[in-house]
Amino acid sequence: MKLYVADYAPNPRRVRWLMAEKGITDIAVVTLDIMKGEHRDHPALTGAEAHGLPVLELDDGSYLAESLAIGRYLESLYPQPNLFGAGAREIAEIEMWTRRVELHFGLPLMWGTRLSHPALAVLEAPNPEASAYFLHTAKDFAEKLEARLEGRDFICADRLTMADIVAACAADFARIIRLRIEKDRPNLTRWLTAMRARPAAQTL
Repeated sequence: MKLYVADYAPNPRRVRWLMAEKGITDIAVVTLDIMKGEHRDHPALTGAEAHGLPVLELDDGSYLAESLAIGRYLESLYPQPNLFGAGAREIAEIEMWTRRVELHFGLPLMWGTRLSHPALAVLEAPNPEASAYFLHTAKDFAEKLEARLEGRDFICADRLTMADIVAACAADFARIIRLRIEKDRPNLTRWLTAMRARPAAQTL
């Protein structure tokens, strides 16, 4: 299998982080330079009918796109450590928090960053008003995460899950615009510091 990714981009980073946590080393990682447009019309993206990275090329020549779909596929092949849940209740709870984090934190931070950083204008036309709206949305949810993480080491369950990886990748991407989403939020700061210190995070 081959995984097509881009440096710094949060969605590919989610899958790479998952692979690092699981110790997956038998999947080739192919890095495309999106700033140079290498992802445009690439066979992997057209084959997956994808609009962005990551894309996983399977051994039979077919493709999977979308970071969470790829993550679930890899979890089925490499079940340990479990990142998406075991049992109906835990699977649903982790899905719930992963969905919340992606919609209200991950995507707003990604778009807020992409629409405001001058160097990313090759990807998206700058839109300060839209950027401000997205970043405001992310900051509002950061307050909910701050409350959620009171007395907790992880966003849900009693261990690292995909919800934590999605949130950490988003927070790290926002540093491109010098946004420290954890600033003045001690629980979020504690959690994010621990996430960045994980051995898997050090390999990214």
